[in-house]
Amino acid sequence: MIHPKGKLIAVGGAEDKGTDLEKGEIFRNNLNFFELGILRRIVDEAGGVDCRIEVITTASTIPYEVGNNYLNAFGKIGCTNVGVMHIRNRQEVNDEKYLDRITKCKAIMMTGGNQLRLSTTFGGTHFLRSILARYENEEFVVAGTSAGAMAMSNTMIYEGNAIRAHLKGEVKITTGLGFIDDVIIDSHFEKRGRFGRLSQAIATNPQCIGIGLGEDTGMLITEGNKMEAIGSGLVMIIDGHEIRHNNIADIPDGNPISIENIKVHFCEKGNGYYLNERRFVMEMQEGSLIRKQVDVE
Repeated sequence: MIHPKGKLIAVGGAEDKGTDLEKGEIFRNNLNFFELGILRRIVDEAGGVDCRIEVITTASTIPYEVGNNYLNAFGKIGCTNVGVMHIRNRQEVNDEKYLDRITKCKAIMMTGGNQLRLSTTFGGTHFLRSILARYENEEFVVAGTSAGAMAMSNTMIYEGNAIRAHLKGEVKITTGLGFIDDVIIDSHFEKRGRFGRLSQAIATNPQCIGIGLGEDTGMLITEGNKMEAIGSGLVMIIDGHEIRHNNIADIPDGNPISIENIKVHFCEKGNGYYLNERRFVMEMQEGSLIRKQVDVE
């Protein structure tokens, strides 16, 4: 099996963009986290502060505001070689200037918003194929936050009320951007109470691993398999491979689902997980996952 050479960095949303002392604004509680935080990790993985990063605001309904926020945030850690792509529709995707910029950057960052905007705008385009080819064949970083993270996988949640997620049919799934298979990613996981939502998605797709990303938290995925939790919060892994009873195929829409033996892992910063082996590991050492297995059965 040929592994992708690039890296995915999926972020749960509301990542720490620093503290503006001149205005007296404190954006997050983790004041010391920013210097060692997710945006800095993205820059480091891409090659350092001089590398070219392109921010893609397609998912957002306020793209110029969001783009400026990221220019400011990356600038605070000394990364100023950053561009913003305000691609709004499929006609603009074919613009040669965007295709040229994709060939010259070392990383992309997809912002939050609506993940369906990403899949419907980029799906099947030369623009997406170019990014996929770079991710598969080069040390290229694909980062995304919130909607930008959820759209990374081949199977993508695009709608689902967390309060009603225990009822069949309340979680809507479609095809994402396809950077990684057999994974379903959800964001704002704790704050918006999305455990039921991701669990239903896994119950209907038990071959997939669910990745629930807390805010200001993410997963760094290398070789399409090795995952490392980064950031200040919690990542939850939901594994449905050993589900026994599952009523979701036999009940009408709107009825409560019933699932037996779904497996859950909680990951803090530094914990890891191997997707292919479906195995939790406890800690990192010199950039490699220590293969310590935890008995959770």
